[in-house]
Amino acid sequence: MLMIDTGLFNQQAEEAVVGSLFLKEELVKECTVLPEQLYLEPLQNLLSVIKRLDEKGKPIDVISVLEEVGEENIQSVGGISYITELVGRVPTTENFHLYQSIVKEYHQKRNIIGIADKIISNAHEGDFTKTVNEGIHHLMEIEEDQTNDELGEIKTTLVEFYQDCEKDLGEIQGIPSGFIELDRLTGGFQESDFIVVGARPSVGKTAFALNIALNSSEHDIGIVFSLEMSKKQLLKRAASCIGNINSTKMRNPRKCFEEDDWSHLSYALGKVSQSNLHIFDKAGMDIHYIWSKLRKIRSVHGEKKRMLVVIDYLQLIIGDPKHKQNRQAEISEISRTLKTMARELNLVVIALSQLSRGVESRQDKRPLLSDLRESGQIEQDADVIAFLYRDDYYDKNSNQKNIIEVIMAKQRNGPIGTIQLAFMKEYGKFLNLNQ
Repeated sequence: MLMIDTGLFNQQAEEAVVGSLFLKEELVKECTVLPEQLYLEPLQNLLSVIKRLDEKGKPIDVISVLEEVGEENIQSVGGISYITELVGRVPTTENFHLYQSIVKEYHQKRNIIGIADKIISNAHEGDFTKTVNEGIHHLMEIEEDQTNDELGEIKTTLVEFYQDCEKDLGEIQGIPSGFIELDRLTGGFQESDFIVVGARPSVGKTAFALNIALNSSEHDIGIVFSLEMSKKQLLKRAASCIGNINSTKMRNPRKCFEEDDWSHLSYALGKVSQSNLHIFDKAGMDIHYIWSKLRKIRSVHGEKKRMLVVIDYLQLIIGDPKHKQNRQAEISEISRTLKTMARELNLVVIALSQLSRGVESRQDKRPLLSDLRESGQIEQDADVIAFLYRDDYYDKNSNQKNIIEVIMAKQRNGPIGTIQLAFMKEYGKFLNLNQ
């Protein structure tokens, strides 16, 4: 067979992978190369046939291949003589896993070239920002595939696990929320967790999430992706919260501020400027944009710095255009991608979510898992689901004024339950109840 382009593939490695399966049948169980990862079409077809034979429990030899493809189609796998020659071209089956890795590296190289070609083509005629974000996302996928532990080795992780057991990690192992009872229930927010916080409009979702982001940014990194409010509006809220400044005064400080308010504002702005808080407020963000920004921050700060990400809110993220006619499929894909992102970048993702109006029709208006809007996939993907409930939101005469319930409805690695926080609406500030 002629060599076509050795810069794009390694013919010897491809033939050694497929040929080894004829010499040592049990290697088919260890074969992680997919037919489409091979460059040569006859080898792609031949590997597909071999995998089918294995699924059917049939032997892997020339006769079985001939029977599976039919004599009239034997040239699609290179012909009988080629298969026979293939076996003779295998130096040793002992290097099977090395041959596999070479094949995959060349496949990744071809993918990178394809992505680069697409970026060049789209840059001439498409949206530049979208082109760059999509290109980065596809390149990230290739890199993550490359770093996957192909053999699933566990010894290193077992050693790390044992070493963790010898340490006194304290009650709070994750990123503290700043609220004692909530941290006691969760052990702090764990890296790689996807957390969903749901509530009806105006209950206090954004304020709650901003409080957590501000608290986390004192020692860790707090990141907010705001799809509903501008950066300036969020910083006004942050200043109001930290400085105990009434939010109505913040609308027109020059007119409404008293002397104390100005000193409180200076203190608040100083605290925020010294924090590790990042805010992104671009209109119409998609998941590729969010992922690329987080990846950049992670590369700047490294793995040792913990990161907590707030997305306000999930249903406003722009999904894949192919799901435009199916909102549930669109939200499902966004949810799955957020969970993948939390794991791949090893960070906490807190996504705010709207709840359906079904809450309003019940006598007890505390939210349930079934109230999550648009997709049951969110419930499945999330490691933690918390709901916010205020009795005085529904009953102006409630004796539970300025108290918000955080209802932990799901926690994959911990208990569920309800804790109460004080909510100072005029400052957009949450406090431990004893404060």
